[in-house]
Amino acid sequence: MKRITSLLQVTEADRGAFAAIGNFDGVHRGHQRVLEMTRAAAGRLGAPLAVLTFEPHPREVFRAGEPPFRLMNAEARAHRLERVGVDILYQLPFDKPLYGLTDTEFCQSVLVDGLGVRGVSVGADFRYGKGRTGDVSTLTAAGAQFGFAVEVARLLGLERGPERVSSTAIRKALSDGEPRKAAAMLGHWQRIEGPVIHGEKRGRKLGFPTANMDISAIHQPRYGVYAVLVEVVTGRYAGHYHGVASVGVRPMFGENQPNIETHIFDFDGDLYGEHLSVGLVEYLRPERRFAGVEALIAQMKEDSAAARRILVATPDPYRPVAEPD
Repeated sequence: MKRITSLLQVTEADRGAFAAIGNFDGVHRGHQRVLEMTRAAAGRLGAPLAVLTFEPHPREVFRAGEPPFRLMNAEARAHRLERVGVDILYQLPFDKPLYGLTDTEFCQSVLVDGLGVRGVSVGADFRYGKGRTGDVSTLTAAGAQFGFAVEVARLLGLERGPERVSSTAIRKALSDGEPRKAAAMLGHWQRIEGPVIHGEKRGRKLGFPTANMDISAIHQPRYGVYAVLVEVVTGRYAGHYHGVASVGVRPMFGENQPNIETHIFDFDGDLYGEHLSVGLVEYLRPERRFAGVEALIAQMKEDSAAARRILVATPDPYRPVAEPD
């Protein structure tokens, strides 16, 4: 997948794609519906499949200071989009020159002059342009005016129940400690991605070495212990593993910086600086303090045994166990 982060980087070879437009936070099943529609349209035209998204997320610009809400950072989003077969990712800076464009100016300057799109796909609730004045009707009119096709995907609901698939609903499921419910909407396990950072190395002293990752910039799942599927994305140990992870602020040791500490089963290697992708499969228990280190170790053994049992019954590392059709 080619990744373009500025209109100035666009070459003639990068023009003429059929592009799905949106933030694609989580790359959930609603997003995947848009991508599949885009793939079909691109195939009919013999055009590359592209995604047009923005960084930072517009909400981070207009509602700065609110708690972190993103399901994934830009690197994780790019990783997921590449996995679903996107050819080109246009990840444009969401800055004042861009968000100051009217809906007509956006279509002219970005879609036509900047990217030369053959067509675009959006969700039915898509809004764009200064003051969010643009919608699917104005986009369709712009397509007719400027000569690009427009496809609109209907909003996707869960097969069981009235709740619509959305990043908001997924965040709620994760906050409630229901990663399988989140996975049913995502179409894949919720994965926390990033580099392994140095910690206090307490886990190694306790007999449970962990790979630590910062989660302060993304939406916080319910704090506690999870059975997890781990992918080491880079380095000599690249591959797929089972493990158990603690998400939270480590109340046993009086710390308050949120992170995820992942113990990979039957693994002994140096992962500092490597990129990990940790999939949340099942919530085991909440964070809590223990009377002492021995009690903590005993609980960690119980957590590991429970996680092993769960993960053995999770046959496919890439899809949720109960993903709806």
